[in-house]
Amino acid sequence: MMQGVMVAIGGFFGAVSRFGISCLFKKYYTSGFPYATLFVNLVGSFLLGYVIASGIGETGILLLGTGFLGSFTTFSTFKLENIQFHADKKWKPLISYLLLSYTFGILFAFLGMVIGRL
Repeated sequence: MMQGVMVAIGGFFGAVSRFGISCLFKKYYTSGFPYATLFVNLVGSFLLGYVIASGIGETGILLLGTGFLGSFTTFSTFKLENIQFHADKKWKPLISYLLLSYTFGILFAFLGMVIGRL
């Protein structure tokens, strides 16, 4: 029961944080490129790597990793945006988005793990 509560609390704050960041990006960046999704996914990759490597224990991982970061990051929105680029034949943004997301997502997760072990 307590595990579910930790995930729910983290999930609430992660979703609210993601919503707030998305609103900020929409306010300051009117580009058709999904900067908000890229930002939250890259930050989330780094933080998840950090959380996992830091040894904070099962409760911390449930609260921060599964709950907060699980709702903060968004794989479904990332995929939808890629499908929209493809459908609109926007090849340059599609390739840029894929390369940036996967390359830096893996790199940031790795860096988060390295820093989390320190």
